[in-house]
Amino acid sequence: MQDPDIRELVRRWIAGWAVSRGSAEPVDQPWGWSIDVGAPTGEVGRHVLPEPTEAEVRKLAETITAPTTWLKLFAEDATVRPWLDERWRLDAPGFLMSVPLAAERPEAPTGYTVTGWERGGVLRVLVRTEDGHLAARGQAGLAGPVAVPDQITTVPEHRRRGLGVLVMRALQSAAYERGARTGVLVGTPEGQALYTALGWTTHAPMASLVLDAPGVHGAK
Repeated sequence: MQDPDIRELVRRWIAGWAVSRGSAEPVDQPWGWSIDVGAPTGEVGRHVLPEPTEAEVRKLAETITAPTTWLKLFAEDATVRPWLDERWRLDAPGFLMSVPLAAERPEAPTGYTVTGWERGGVLRVLVRTEDGHLAARGQAGLAGPVAVPDQITTVPEHRRRGLGVLVMRALQSAAYERGARTGVLVGTPEGQALYTALGWTTHAPMASLVLDAPGVHGAK
C-alpha cells in the first residue's frame, strides 16, 4: 500500500483525536484545521497545520488572542520557532507515526490484570495490580478505518515491566476487531521509542506552541 501523504495522515490523526478527547469536529481551513477543545486542563482550542509556511503561521498567530490556544505545526522546532514572538511558548516536540493494525492477544504479566471497553467511539484499556491499584492505562479514538491511541500512561512505580506495550497491543487489537486497519498517533520523544519497537513508522516531526497568558513563562 502506498504511504499516504502527510496531510492525509494528519487528517486521520485529528479525526480520531477529536473522538478520543470529546472535542468539536475539526473545521477545514485553507492551511489545515481548527478544533475547539475547551479542555479543563487548559486548552481552549488548537490550529493544526500539516504543511506550515512562515507567512501562514505569522498571519494566523496575529489573529489569536485567547491564552491556551495551541498551534500544531508539522515541522522541526528550529524551523518554526523564529516565526513567532515570545508570547508563544514552545512545548516538547511530537512525532507523527502510523502502523498497520492486526489482531493480537496480549497477556498481562504476572501480578496484573487488564480490562478493556468501548464507549462513544473511544476504546479504553486499564491495567491494575492484583489488589486493584492503577498501574497503566490508555485510550484510542475510532474514526472509521483509523484508530488513534491517546494518553498512554504508566504509573512510575510500575514502569519498565512491559505495561505500556500491553496497553498499546490491547488497544490495537480492540481497534482491529472493530474494523480499524490503520493506527495513527503523535508520540512524545519518550513514546516514540516504545511505538517504534511495536512496529510504528515515524513520518514527520510536530512542533507544539501555546499562547501563554500575560506574565506566564516570560510572556508579555
